[in-house]
Amino acid sequence: MVQLASQDRARKMGARQIYEALKDQIVSRVYDTGGQLPSSRNLANELGVSRTTVTVAYEQLSAEGFVELRQGARPRVTAVPFGHRLRAAMRQQQSAQRLSAYGERLKAIPPWLDYLPSSVMIDFRYGDLAPSDFPARAWRKAVNAVIAQRPGRLAYDDPRGSLRLRQALQGYLWRARTLRCELEQIIIVNGSQQGLDLCARLLLDPGSDFVMENPGYRMARQIFASTGASPVSIAVDGEGLQTELLKAVRARLAYVTPSHQFPLGGVMPISRRHQLLEWARENDAYVIEDDYDSEYRYDISPVPPLHSLEAGRNVVYLGTISKTLSPMMRIGYLVVPQELQDVCATAKQLFDRHSPVTEQEALASLIESGGYESHVRRVRRLNRDRRETLLNALQRAFGERITVEGADAGLHVVVWFNELPRSSETHLLQIARRAGIGVYCISPLYDPQPGTVTADRLGLVMGYSALSPRQIDRGIQLLLIAIETVTEEF
Repeated sequence: MVQLASQDRARKMGARQIYEALKDQIVSRVYDTGGQLPSSRNLANELGVSRTTVTVAYEQLSAEGFVELRQGARPRVTAVPFGHRLRAAMRQQQSAQRLSAYGERLKAIPPWLDYLPSSVMIDFRYGDLAPSDFPARAWRKAVNAVIAQRPGRLAYDDPRGSLRLRQALQGYLWRARTLRCELEQIIIVNGSQQGLDLCARLLLDPGSDFVMENPGYRMARQIFASTGASPVSIAVDGEGLQTELLKAVRARLAYVTPSHQFPLGGVMPISRRHQLLEWARENDAYVIEDDYDSEYRYDISPVPPLHSLEAGRNVVYLGTISKTLSPMMRIGYLVVPQELQDVCATAKQLFDRHSPVTEQEALASLIESGGYESHVRRVRRLNRDRRETLLNALQRAFGERITVEGADAGLHVVVWFNELPRSSETHLLQIARRAGIGVYCISPLYDPQPGTVTADRLGLVMGYSALSPRQIDRGIQLLLIAIETVTEEF
């Protein structure tokens, strides 16, 4: 008798399930070599399915060499030399992953639990935006207009990106950031992460070095390190990367966030910018300038990007719409030196041909109409108000017990709790989550290697751009209760 399932469950079985069950019994030697399976008619009656369903399952077993089918005879199991050894081999293959050196390096990276969907009531996670801020009507209109324009053919596009979007970005970058470039220098990528990955693959080799801000953007560090290159961590202060520490450093590239250092928020002054560019020239190195949230400046005047100071000779400029429209849209762009524009286009083509065209054309339409810059001005005002709400709530709750950094620009602040040691952070996160708030410590953003600068007290990176003023006030009240609980225990 075939041991497949209960009759009720069997009636729901299709040919695939019957095939899998029979194959498993053959491999497990329930049916040995030469053994006969039930006729298709009998098995169909036993399982309460059609005879055709059983016939399809038998034909698949025959095609894979498990059984022999003959007209008027029951299916017969052919020689199965692997038997139990097949199961063991399959388990061994599953447990022994044969990865490349690149794969092994990725395997060593801890999982990104910070970016899993959160169930907390009030989440201060940095990088999130408020859904109400998204220009849904304008974006829907732009997308519908693109779809309505039926192209002459459906074909692959330029790997550098939509010509229309690159033209729109060329004008926008000049208006917003005084950045001049040629159309061929602009490469549209699937978010800033792909831009960083492209740079890492083209500019780094196993054993080479790259400069990272410390603390700094953790994913950038991991992307560069995945090539087999090694980080050279340079400490930051209130003015960004301490460029005087670069004198003895030999590296292939330096990754910096000069307009709003992530996460501490310092703005690199002109003197340090020139010093950094001089180091790049002397070392024949590239500087990757991540201008991730330059649209949000509140109490400071705009500073020209490194790319403008160097005319783009040693600078790769990285921009994104993740902080203005949505991180879910995955549209970013590189402005690369002219000597890199062809190889970058080739790399992009090999990665994924090109980024989705409909979204590119819609964004181009939004920029051309002035709608994008109007939207940026609107969300800048909204986030200025959120920032003021957060700063006032922090001051009322904690007063002199905290130090706030990075509040002049961007969409997050760093809050240092002067009386709490770094060792209290795990306990705080647990208490805060039980209270219904999501907070995120700064310590993972420091270089974990021994001997590097690290946090000396409890620090939180607090994003506010996805929260309403009421949520911010309530969140700080709950955080105060959590902090007082931790303080009593330390």
